[in-house]
Parts: sequence; C-alpha cells; structure tokens
Amino acid sequence: MAMAPKLQMKQGQQLAMTPQLQQAIKLLQLSNIELAAYVEEQLESNPLLERGTGTDNRRSEDSVNTSETDGGLSELTLDAPDAAAADAMDAPAAAIDVEATASDLAPNAPSVGGEVDWSRAGSGGSFSASGEYDAAANTASEVTLIDHLNAQLAMAIHDERQRMIGAYLINYVDENGYLRADLAEIAGNLGVEEATLESVLKTLQTFEPTGVMARSLAECLALQLADKGELNAVMQIILANLDLLAGHDLPRLEVLTGLSREKLARYVARLKALSPKPGLAYGCDAAAAIDPDVFVRERPDGGWAVELNSETLPRVLVNARYYAEVCDSTSDEKVRTYMSECQQNASWLVKSLDQRARTILKVASEIVKMQDGFFAYGVNHLKPLNLRTVADAIEMHESTVSRVTSNKYMATPRGVFELKYFFTTAIASSDGGDAHSAE
Repeated sequence: MAMAPKLQMKQGQQLAMTPQLQQAIKLLQLSNIELAAYVEEQLESNPLLERGTGTDNRRSEDSVNTSETDGGLSELTLDAPDAAAADAMDAPAAAIDVEATASDLAPNAPSVGGEVDWSRAGSGGSFSASGEYDAAANTASEVTLIDHLNAQLAMAIHDERQRMIGAYLINYVDENGYLRADLAEIAGNLGVEEATLESVLKTLQTFEPTGVMARSLAECLALQLADKGELNAVMQIILANLDLLAGHDLPRLEVLTGLSREKLARYVARLKALSPKPGLAYGCDAAAAIDPDVFVRERPDGGWAVELNSETLPRVLVNARYYAEVCDSTSDEKVRTYMSECQQNASWLVKSLDQRARTILKVASEIVKMQDGFFAYGVNHLKPLNLRTVADAIEMHESTVSRVTSNKYMATPRGVFELKYFFTTAIASSDGGDAHSAE
C-alpha cells in the first residue's frame, strides 16, 4: 500500500495548566514537612510574604460532626482562589478527562490535536527544575528501613488483614531496627487479639536485615543466631544473662553454662560478630517522627469530630502596605513589575494553602464517616473503600483524593494512621452476606 503524507485534525479537550494552578496541585500532595520547607523558601524569596503569628482558627471552625448525615461538609466549601484551580481541584470525575488531569506534568500541552511528550514526566510529589519546588531534592535518595520492610511485607504476607497489621507494626520501628511498641496496647488500638499480633510479628522478624523487629537486644541477637543455625542451649543461657556479660562477670557465666573460660570466650566472640543495631544499614526514615495533619476525637454526643492540626498549617501573610509603599515611591517599571509579580505570587500562595487545608479536612472527614466501624470497634470492622467512592461522595476528582491521601496522617484514639490506610479491598463474607474489608 502506498504511503502518502496527509494532514489530519482532531478535536479534543485538555486542561491547560498555568504555573499557579500547578502550584496549587503540587501543594496538595506535599507532606507537612515538605510543605514547611517550601513555604520557608517562599518566605526567603518573596519580600511581600511574612510569617503569620497567632493561632489558626480553622482548626476549631472546621470541626466536623460525623454523626450528622451530611457531616457538615457543606460548610467547608471555599471561595475558589481562582476559577481554574477550583475546577481542577474540586471538579467531579465526570468533568475532567483522565488524560487531562495528568497534564500538570506537561503544562504546555496543546489544546487541539498534536501529541504530548511524556519523556520528562515525573512521578509526582515534586516540582520541576524550572524554579519550582522539588521535594525530592530535600530528602535522601537512599532506601530507608521502613521502605525496605514494607517492600518485603507486600511479598511475604498475602492475607490483607494481616498485611495491614504488619504495616502498622512497621511504623513503630526505630532507626536501629527495634520495635518500640507495646503489643498489648496495639492490640487494643486495632481491636485484635494479641496472639494475632505475635503471629504477624514472627513473620516480620524473618525480614532483612536479620535481627530487625526485635523488642530487645537479646531477641535481636537470637534472631541472628537462629538465622545462622547457631542458637543452641548455651547461647540461650548467655542471651538470658547479657547483664553478666556486660559486667564482665565471666566466672558466673562459666557456672551457668558449664563451660571453661576458653570455650566461653568462643561463644562470646560469636556474639560480638553480630550486629546489635541491624537497622543502621539503611537510611533513617524521616517519617518515623510523624506530625499528624488531622485529629479525630470522639464527641460526647456521639460520632467523631475531625479537626486540622494547626501546628502543621503554615501561616503566611501578604504585606500589602510594603507593596504600596514601594510602588508609590518608584517610577522604575522593572521594579513595579517585579513587585506586582511578587504580590500575585504571594496572594496565590496564601489562597492555595487555605484551599489545601480545607481539601484535606474535607477528604479526611468523609473517610472518618465511611470508616466509622473501624474507629468504634477496630480493624476487623474496616469497610471496603476506594478513592472513587470518596471522590464521588464529596464531588471531587479521584486524582485530587489520591493527592490528599499521600503522606497525610490522621491521629485517632486508635493511633496514628496514614490516610491511605483506610482504603481497602473487599472479600465476600463466609455466610454469603455483605462483603467486608479484606484487611
């Protein structure tokens, strides 16, 4: 068949992303740590931005009573800082094409025909190199211990309920690789038997690095010895009396083990060859110390109150007086143009931060409403939930809900959870009734 050049036109619809709209969307997916770093950069570079003081009253004003049918969400509607931003961040799924929502990675995408070059598209969570904030530049590129353990968890445990418990336990691992949590307390928080936690923990203790998830030095060394096939009765006696070893009370250890000084020295040498802090082989996870974005508390009259954490909300103001003084005192067009740009950027940042806070609260409130059984009774009562369900309920786009739930945490009476924790898959119940969460 003969090949011939031809011109073909195609009509389509895409969302054109302005730099300001990109900023609003990017701010939405940053963690509170990344957001604080970004705002700090803006305060240093924009002369019209000032650090706000006092208490942010949105925390109490935005409290939501989830026992009510509507959950008070109608009160959270924010006057859009810009029509385009409102459309992109709050539009229902039917209003925006899936391909169009990805155009925040390609802001110059053509509106009619043509092709989009995705070669420079990123994975989200950072800004481009053209003067915008890059969250990845402020974090270590090495794999953290938490990341490494979670990757193994996904492969080792197939039961999703146990996997959820495992993920919860992993969040309590310190930088040395030790589990710093009380299982009885966690069992109460999750509403499960302590024996279930012990079973999951035993699986986690088989992960690399060997010795991880131990609750004591003796247990850490025992895990390493067991992996080598060297955990015999003598080693168990020594591990049970590490205080004697630390105090150099070798005569007492000789009596307990029945070994000569020479043979005991060999056992001690094996112990010294082990790693007392296996977690240090990996990068320290900055997320280990979590400041929650949202607080959930039980209301005296029933239901749950959802509040923003004002401590994680950056407070910035626009110095309009300084802007007016500079513009009135100079006729230099370059200076006036520069100040005008600073004023626009500062105003947009303030509005975008407010929009971000209200959007997080709106999504978190809906999650709490839909997962009321978990907060009341524990992990066995989690309901099947996906992003689209929440998006449809609050009339936002699914991609917006996805951004909100990334790296955002909720402090509840049952512990601190990432918002993504509450999105579960469904399995059929054994009695043929309603489906329940697989977790």
